[in-house]
Amino acid sequence: QVTLVESGGGLVQPGGSLRLSCISSGSRVSRHAMGWYRQAPGKQRELVATITGGGTTNYADSVKGRFTISKDNAKNTVFLQMNSLKPEDTAVYYCNAQLGPIDSYWGQGTQVTVSS
Repeated sequence: QVTLVESGGGLVQPGGSLRLSCISSGSRVSRHAMGWYRQAPGKQRELVATITGGGTTNYADSVKGRFTISKDNAKNTVFLQMNSLKPEDTAVYYCNAQLGPIDSYWGQGTQVTVSS
């Protein structure tokens, strides 16, 4: 059983920064893809960023140059550094572990609110 626990969300002013963390238990982040997704009120969940077991990253166009996904294999933790935050980044952010084509796990989500 894989359990993902996110932390680091909160309220921040436009232009500010936050760092999200996702600790995985029951899987090794060095062996499979991990990702961050977000869901704003009234919208579908969307991909923010992914990182493969080997460390290759991918970003949504809307966050390129502002967000950085990384991981610490020793701590089995994935991070999302978010800079230059905008009001449209407001959403619940979810951590995902993709162990296989149909073997996917989600965290409980952490709220990020960007507002003055």
